[in-house]
Amino acid sequence: MLVVAQRIPIVRTLVNIGMTLVLVGLLFVAVDQRRQFDPYVGKIARFLKIEDQQVVGGEVRIRMSPDGHFWARATIDGVSQRLLIDSGATITAISEKTADAAGIEASVGVVPIVLQTANGSIAAKTGNISELKLGAIVARDLQVVVSPAFGDTNVLGMNFLSRLASWRVEENTLILVPHHPQKVDA
Repeated sequence: MLVVAQRIPIVRTLVNIGMTLVLVGLLFVAVDQRRQFDPYVGKIARFLKIEDQQVVGGEVRIRMSPDGHFWARATIDGVSQRLLIDSGATITAISEKTADAAGIEASVGVVPIVLQTANGSIAAKTGNISELKLGAIVARDLQVVVSPAFGDTNVLGMNFLSRLASWRVEENTLILVPHHPQKVDA
């Protein structure tokens, strides 16, 4: 094919355009995959308008990730975290690492908490997030469970979603609508 492309100018031009498009596509995929781990690449993704979370008016829109889930970027008591939004989870759950970073004191109550998860039963402590910010949404005094069994995964559950005016999924985009949208920090 390359030999033919060198002899016929139009084919050579089409091959060059095709290769350029493939390389640009690979660049977008690389930036999209890397942005969640590197804040500088995240800024590039926002500049290129390929980020997965946007504030539109007062709504927060989150694109479905390639793994089929909706992942949000939020601050928990001032600490930036990535959270899985799970309407099947009754309560918001955070890892011990996240609780420690945000200064959330988790304790065992009078009655021990045992959660039933897809991986079986796990023991958990309870805590309270003073302020969770997700785009134009602010939730205060949000009860959470904390356990080392969560690993590095944080989950926003129904106790968060039920505080919203509404939430829905349209064309692989989760749309969160708060009762009182807050000003978004630039």
